[in-house]
Amino acid sequence: MYGNGTQQSAGTTVLVVDDVAASRYAMGAVLSRAGHRVVPVASGGEALVELDVRMRDGTLPDVALVDVGLPDMSGFELCRRVRARPPMAALPVVHFSAAATAPGDRCRGLDAGGDAYLTVPAEPQEIQAVVRAAVRGARRSTGAETAVHRLTLLSEAIVTVQAARCPRELAAAAAEGAAHLTDSPAVVFVIGPDGELYRGTARCRPAPADSGAHQAAARLVTRLAEGRTGVTSTVVPAPLWPAGMFRAGVEEDARLTVATAQDGRTAVCLATPVRRAAITDPAADGLLARLAQACALAAEPLLLYRVERHVALTLQHSFLPQPHKLPHLPGVDIVVRYVPASRQTEIGGDFYAALRTGEGVLTAVGDVVGHSLDAATVMVEIRHALRAYCVTESDPVVLAGRLDRMLQQYHPDVTATVCLALVDPGSGRVRIANAGHIPPLILRDGGGAEYVDACGPLLGLGLERPAPTERHLAPTDRLLMVTDGLIETRGTPLETSLEQLRTAASDAPAGLDTLCDVLLGCFGRDREDDIAMLALRLG
Repeated sequence: MYGNGTQQSAGTTVLVVDDVAASRYAMGAVLSRAGHRVVPVASGGEALVELDVRMRDGTLPDVALVDVGLPDMSGFELCRRVRARPPMAALPVVHFSAAATAPGDRCRGLDAGGDAYLTVPAEPQEIQAVVRAAVRGARRSTGAETAVHRLTLLSEAIVTVQAARCPRELAAAAAEGAAHLTDSPAVVFVIGPDGELYRGTARCRPAPADSGAHQAAARLVTRLAEGRTGVTSTVVPAPLWPAGMFRAGVEEDARLTVATAQDGRTAVCLATPVRRAAITDPAADGLLARLAQACALAAEPLLLYRVERHVALTLQHSFLPQPHKLPHLPGVDIVVRYVPASRQTEIGGDFYAALRTGEGVLTAVGDVVGHSLDAATVMVEIRHALRAYCVTESDPVVLAGRLDRMLQQYHPDVTATVCLALVDPGSGRVRIANAGHIPPLILRDGGGAEYVDACGPLLGLGLERPAPTERHLAPTDRLLMVTDGLIETRGTPLETSLEQLRTAASDAPAGLDTLCDVLLGCFGRDREDDIAMLALRLG
């Protein structure tokens, strides 16, 4: 019925669904002679079972030839069921029928999701041509979908990399992106200007941590990147690549995609395993190159930020007296705390001070607005200016006014908050000047706590300042001054945070150290801003 065509094909697998044994055999013979592998079944139910098994095994056929008139369901219904299952929905389906075919039947086949309609008997060349056309169309569609999927993965990876808050997060995000793009394990190295190494892995089961192996890999990457900019890709044979980097105890060749920043000082390497006999995928290589380049661009500011953060943090620690180095101030006991922002956050300009004056002890807690090395630098200037002014002046309102003018003169674009409290140890009298800062909290003996009603404009605005607020401290009272980094939380009103602080301070045990430690335990974990804290009691 079908002739004896002998044209060879690409060896695809064809599922033939036909309830008539003779027709099933004849169709299979034509396809087999053309070089196809044939899987014959006699009903729609058998076809679905066969497809389920092959789907689990990863051996789905390349095309299905389906008779329209099956005993348990129509070929159209079988096609609809196949299309309704995403893992096999891309399988091309060719309907065929030996009965007279009306235009409506062809339309029903195409509407059901079929790719073609064949009337039998037909010449072998026609059957083979229809099969080849269906497979080509499916492969083109699959190729396009694969390309779109890979581009989507690349875009998602780049977005995640750009959102990284530190080099370690960047390396981890890049490793996940490379693993998704290549469907294989991935190791990423980020190497900074001074040779600092950050590593990320994905889908790896490496040998136990071996810093020597990591350093050897980093030295190899550094040599590849030396004197180059842009992106370089190369395959490193297993003897030159540390064993067990991707899988414990396994020696593997590694494909390295190395991107170097424009200044040539920052290198990013995406490393994935590659079999020596594997066929190179230019599309995957190109996507890895784009990911590596995006990583290098994102790594530069992160590494620069770490340098700046280190300098700012050094400034803070250098100019803020450590708790055990506070000057002896007769008549008062003082405890201070300084906690820098979380490692992923910029350092701000928080500070504290405790100074002896002609009229008692002046304490200060403040914050330069902004988060940068500039903010930390201005903080240092404010502390030095305050120390200098205290030599001849004790009034906190006068001191706040002088700091205000200093900022206007030398830093007109900068503002700061500060709370100044002048304590007379002999009488317990406290005079407070507040410039836009959280007011101090007085904790009374017996558990009560109240904020001092003291307010005023920020420093740097040149506005008139109100008279100081006066309070009296009993020997058992404690005065607490903090910066907003302790309590400020996105999405929470400041009034709510202030009340939470007041409640926690009221319930804290007696003692200055205990008070500070309890409050830091309640509020001070992984904060986005610095925390400066000062607690005082008459001694």
